[in-house]
Formats: sequence, C-alpha cells, structure tokens
Amino acid sequence: MSSALDRLKNLTAQISSYELERKSNLKEVEELYGKLGIDAKVERFEDLFEYKAINLSGLSLADEDLGSVKEGKYAQIIAIIYDKNAKVKNKNISLGYYGRAERLSTEQKKEVITFVLGWRFEKSFRTLEHYHNLMASLKSPASE
Repeated sequence: MSSALDRLKNLTAQISSYELERKSNLKEVEELYGKLGIDAKVERFEDLFEYKAINLSGLSLADEDLGSVKEGKYAQIIAIIYDKNAKVKNKNISLGYYGRAERLSTEQKKEVITFVLGWRFEKSFRTLEHYHNLMASLKSPASE
C-alpha cells in the first residue's frame, strides 16, 4: 500500500512541477515576444501557437553546442506554416531578424534561444492536449 501511495505522491509532484514550469515558461515567452519585436509580425500572442514549428538560423539549438554561433550566418527566428491547399505546402515566415549571429551579445543570443525553446516547450504541451482530446473523443459515446 505504501509503495503505491509513494508512487502516486511522486507522480503528483512531477505533474505539479511541470505545470509550474509551463506557467513560468509561458510568461517568459510572452515577455520575449514583445522584447524581441515578434509582436510587430504576429499581432496576438496566442496566434504564435498556430504555427507548425519555429526554427532558428544562425545559432545552434543542438544539445552538444547549444547557442554556438554559425559563422557567417544571420540570426533569425523563422515560423513555419502549413497550408494543405497551397501548391507549396510549407511556407517560412521571418518573425525576427537580428543581424549577423557573431555580432549578437551574449544576452541577445540567450533571449532568442530562450524564446525558441520556450515556444517549443509550450507547443509540445498543446500538442499533447490536442491528441489527448482526440483520443478522448474516440472513447465517448457520441463518436460511436
């Protein structure tokens, strides 16, 4: 009995910590949305999560060299939209252009990377919720 209770307590603590982290992350992403000038391209913050993906050019997002500069490249936040009706299905949109990557300050690099990773973190939660809801709809009597 104690073992099952301990597992439940650990699981509850983990879920709670994820939710606290998610809330904190979303607040930081929203602050960076304004600070990085992305609000000039995307009027409503919530609309950011309609994009299929957000990528970064000029700076590495890889685990082994996170934040390293790609020499000669320009730092740019790029959103990807998918239009199933268009001839070219995927379209890239620049959300923020910051000049040569090697000229960014350490603080600017950190903010740009934090925004992209924070967006991806929140997007993963929203994707999880979407699929959870789809699965639930299959189990409901209305879907039969």
